Amino acid sequence: MTQDSLFGARADAGTDPAPAPDAERTAPEQLDEVLVFCDGGSRGNPGPSAIGAVVLDPSTDPPRLLAEVSECIGVTTNNVAEYRALIAGLRAAAPYHARRIRVRADSKLVIEQVKGTWKVKQPHLRPLLEEARALLADYAVVDLRHVPRAENFAADALVNAALDASAPG
Repeated sequence: MTQDSLFGARADAGTDPAPAPDAERTAPEQLDEVLVFCDGGSRGNPGPSAIGAVVLDPSTDPPRLLAEVSECIGVTTNNVAEYRALIAGLRAAAPYHARRIRVRADSKLVIEQVKGTWKVKQPHLRPLLEEARALLADYAVVDLRHVPRAENFAADALVNAALDASAPG
């Protein structure tokens, strides 16, 4: 299943985190569960980098878009961008105070390191791992899964939109 089948594309996807249409008028409601898709990308490694994340309410059919993040993060590596995308997605999900969170990312490295099945061999990634784990600690149930890029379409599109918008010329 792709994200295209989960929810429609937002026409207002920009470079800033965007709340759901009603989020500015009311405080976010408390949800039982949130679903986060996140992606980071770098054009060159290292190179100009960006992050993308979508936060969904999976209790609706189709899942309701709660928040999205699409922003450039400067020059860095792909792995740093992937971690920063996860952290941004977790921060965007936090206001919903969900009991359960499902995270989907196409970075196997990030998913396996956060789960603790793979070691962090690069010292500069350790603080990012710790920050992600600290944000996940607020949830009673955490489900982290690696997905193919095709299933992470919306977050990937937000990464590319941010990079394209910042490209010279």
